[in-house]
Amino acid sequence: MAYKVLDLFSGAGGLSRGFYDAGYDVVLGVDFDEAALKTFKENHGKAEAMKLDLFDHSNIDVIINFLEEKDIKLDVLVGGPPCQGFSVAGPRDMNDKRNTLYTAMVKLAEQVKPQAVVLENVPGMVQTNGGIGAKRVVEDFAKIGYRMVPKLLYAPDYGIPQMRKRVFFVGLRDSHEDFKFPEPTVGKNDYVTCEEAIGDLPSLQTDEGDIIYGEEIQDYLYPIQNDYQKRMRANSEKVRNHIGSIPIEKTKFMISLVPEGKNYKALPEEYQGIYKYHEALTRYHSKKPSNTINTGHRSHFHYKWNRIPTVRESARLQSFPDDFIFYGNKSEQYRQVGNAVPPILGQVVADALLPYLKDGE
Repeated sequence: MAYKVLDLFSGAGGLSRGFYDAGYDVVLGVDFDEAALKTFKENHGKAEAMKLDLFDHSNIDVIINFLEEKDIKLDVLVGGPPCQGFSVAGPRDMNDKRNTLYTAMVKLAEQVKPQAVVLENVPGMVQTNGGIGAKRVVEDFAKIGYRMVPKLLYAPDYGIPQMRKRVFFVGLRDSHEDFKFPEPTVGKNDYVTCEEAIGDLPSLQTDEGDIIYGEEIQDYLYPIQNDYQKRMRANSEKVRNHIGSIPIEKTKFMISLVPEGKNYKALPEEYQGIYKYHEALTRYHSKKPSNTINTGHRSHFHYKWNRIPTVRESARLQSFPDDFIFYGNKSEQYRQVGNAVPPILGQVVADALLPYLKDGE
């Protein structure tokens, strides 16, 4: 019998997709984003999706009622609650009310008592103000019987073609042992690169070099070139979510002046003062993992073509397989991809957790 998983603050469900791919039974995703919930429901087998405001802790009762009505004994609670106050991507506000959203996970865990809790968040949780955010999480879960172990994981170390750092907390209920995180599976010289990850996807260029939108459903134009592409294409016969964005002529010209791996600071001197945003005109490097995927700020560009990556290219760099289809409008899809946990990273944690779980607990 597969262990049952519930994903709180699920978004599109990157973390729970990792558990799903590891053989767990994902039963429910909870979020407040309708487009993300549509994506979640379509990509997690028979899982249900539920729209709830988790600032309102009375909604936890709605989740508990769902589990009771379905006669589900939850084994693992997973989630990536927003903690914007700890993120380097925005202003660090320790009093940002979103920092306390994780307490919904604490309250749900206290009542349904899963064997394990997996919480994912930004590195600032362990790095900002002496790691006060991480200490809060550890202490609050300790009060209800969970030994939470935090660990900063670097995505390229586990075969993901993206320079993304995230902190994971894994807690075991009423356990006398700490969860042991898996060692890296990939050495630094063998990191999966941008080109290896997305080089087989249609270029969305005409023979004359013009950028095109492309079709909603496209054929693979190139054969599989490596093991990563083989994994991404394993259950997919067509390319979806691969629609181009045609930049304005000024942007197209400016990015054409930026070498791969560089940003606006590499522009010729006469254009130096135009951009202020520190990631403006960032071109990925073909021979390295990508920068951390954002939520669609239009500041990152393809390592070769003078356009931003498509949703599918960003999803590949996040390790979403090609059979994982994103729903909503294009900006909603970009947000879902950028906010997600890389599924392969979720699967690495899910695989490592299996030996700690017991049937019938």
